[in-house]
Amino acid sequence: MNTEVSIVPCGSYEDAAAEEALRRVLEPIGGLDFVRPGMRVAVKLNLVAAMKPETAATVHPALVCALTRLLREKGAEVVLGDSPGGLFNAPALRRVYEVCGIRAAEEFGAELNQDFSQEEADFPGAAVAKRFPFTSWLGKADAVIDFCKLKTHGMMGLTCAVKNFFGSVPGTQKPEFHYRYPKPEDFANVLVDLYEHAAPRLCLCDAVVGMEGNGPTQGTPRPIGCLLASKSGHALDLAAAELIGLTPEQVPTLKAAIARGLSPASVEELRIFGELTPFRVPDFKTVPAQESVAFLLFGSGRLGKLADAIGHRILTPFPKLEEGCIGCGKCAATCPAKAITMKKKRPRIDRRKCIHCFCCQEFCPKGAMQVGRHWLPRLLGK
Repeated sequence: MNTEVSIVPCGSYEDAAAEEALRRVLEPIGGLDFVRPGMRVAVKLNLVAAMKPETAATVHPALVCALTRLLREKGAEVVLGDSPGGLFNAPALRRVYEVCGIRAAEEFGAELNQDFSQEEADFPGAAVAKRFPFTSWLGKADAVIDFCKLKTHGMMGLTCAVKNFFGSVPGTQKPEFHYRYPKPEDFANVLVDLYEHAAPRLCLCDAVVGMEGNGPTQGTPRPIGCLLASKSGHALDLAAAELIGLTPEQVPTLKAAIARGLSPASVEELRIFGELTPFRVPDFKTVPAQESVAFLLFGSGRLGKLADAIGHRILTPFPKLEEGCIGCGKCAATCPAKAITMKKKRPRIDRRKCIHCFCCQEFCPKGAMQVGRHWLPRLLGK
C-alpha cells in the first residue's frame, strides 16, 4: 500500500508558475521516473463536460500543457482524453477539447484522443464490476496518468482521483452503471474497481481552484492554492478530503478502499511531503454523500423494514429543483431510472423511481437541479 502524498503551493495558472509547481510536486515521489523514451502515456483528464476553465469543472489547460512538456522532455508520446457523459465520438469530444482549452496542449506535442472504440474488460479481482465496458485508448497505452480536479459530488461527496475513472466507461453507458448499482456502497466499489483496473502509475490533482457547493459541474469555484501528487489515488483522495473538511466516512469511495485494504484509515497514516494545514479550507461547502441506512430496530420483519424505509427516506439526499430551470429537458434525458418527466417544460421527479444518482444535478446546464436534504438531518447536524 502506497501512502506517499506530495503537496506544494500553486497560487495561479500562469504558465511558468504551473510548470514550476508541477516539477516540485513530482520530485519527492519520483513522479515521472517510470517514463522511458518512446513510451505511450495516456493522461486521463477530468473533462466532465464542455465547460470553460474558469468554471473549475475540469483540469486547467495550463497544468495539462505543463505536464505535456515534462513528458515530452522524457521522450514520451502523450495522448490526452476522457469520456464525459453523453456521446463518446469525434464531434462531441471535439467540442469538449475546444471549450475546456485542452487543444493548447497540442502545441507542445500532445495528441488529443481520437480513438472512440471500446472493449469488454475482465477484472476477476473486482469487488463488484468483474466485467464492464472500457474505453480502448487507455488500454492501448504503456502507462496511464490520472489528472483529476478537486470538486464536490452529489452522490459520492467528493470527486477526485478514484472517481475520475468513471470516465473510463463510454459516455452513453454510464447511466446503466447507476441503474445497476443504485446503492452508494455498491457504486463506490464499482468506482474503486474501475480505478484498480486502470492501474494509473501516477495521480495528480488540480486543487489550485476547486469546486464547492453544487458540484461536480454547477458548483462555485473556490481557491485552494495547491497541487497534489501520489502513486496512489486512494492516498491522494484521503489527503484531498482532509483539505475540504470531509472524513473518510463521508466519502463512499474512501470507505470502500479502506475496507478493501487499499487505503490507510486516516490521514495521519499518510506520509506527506509538504504541509496540508496551510491549504485546509474549513468553510468549504461540501455535499453530504448518501448513507446506507439499515436500522432494523425491530428485527427484519415488517416493522424493521418500515423503520429502514423511513430512515432511508429521511437521511438520503435527493435531487431538488431550484430557481433557474430553462425547461431544456436534459435532466429527463440523462436520468437512468426514467424518474423524471417534463410537464409544461418543468421536470417532475417520481421519488419512488429515483435512485439518487444525481445525474440530473450533474448535467443540468443552469445548476437549477441541486442536492436537497430533509429538514431532520439538517436539524441534527447530520
